[in-house]
Amino acid sequence: MNREQLTRQIIEAGQFLYGRGWSPATSSNYSARLSADQALLTASGKHKGQLGEADVLATDLDGNSLEPGKKPSAETLLHTQLYRWQPAIGAVLHTHSVNATVLSRLTLADSLVFADYELQKAFAGVSSHECQVLVPIFDNDQDIARLAAKVQPWLDEHPDCVGYLIRGHGLYTWGATMADCLRQVEAFEFLFECELKVRALQR
Repeated sequence: MNREQLTRQIIEAGQFLYGRGWSPATSSNYSARLSADQALLTASGKHKGQLGEADVLATDLDGNSLEPGKKPSAETLLHTQLYRWQPAIGAVLHTHSVNATVLSRLTLADSLVFADYELQKAFAGVSSHECQVLVPIFDNDQDIARLAAKVQPWLDEHPDCVGYLIRGHGLYTWGATMADCLRQVEAFEFLFECELKVRALQR
C-alpha cells in the first residue's frame, strides 16, 4: 500500500474515532507502517476529527521526523517500538476514551483480565470466549522514552498481547492492518464499558 492510501486510512480512522468520542479534540495519535524502517504518524497537536494530508508525516523507527518542519506526536516512540517489536504490525492506534481513562484509574492492579466475553474473539489470535485476555496497565509518564522502556519487557514476555492501557490516559492497540486496529478498538471499548457497568452494579 502506498503513502497516499495509508494517509487516507489514518485520516478516515481519525474521523471515525472522533465521531465515536474516543479521540476528543487533539488527543490520540495514529500510525501506519510505511516500510520496513519507516512509519507514517499523525503530527503533534492536530484535531483528530479534522485531519488532512499535511497532518501526517514520515518518521524513522527511532521516532525522528523525516520531514523538516513537521513535528511528530510526543508519543511517537510508543508507536515505533511496536513496529520494531513485530514486523507483522502494520498499524497502531492510540485513543483517549472516557471508559478507558476511568477504568484505568479505578483499577489498582497492574493489569485487567477479560474472560467469558464473546466479543473477545474480535482480537487477533483469540478464538474462544473461554480464554483470558490480559491487558497491562502502565502508569502515565511524560518521559516517553522511560515509559517505552517499561512497556518493552512486557511485550517481550507476552508476544500475544493485543493492547495496553496507560493509567488515566488511554489505550494502545495494534494489528496487521488499520481495519484490524479499528476492530480491536471497538472490541476494547465494548469490554471497558461492560466492565464499568458490572463494577457499578456490584457496589
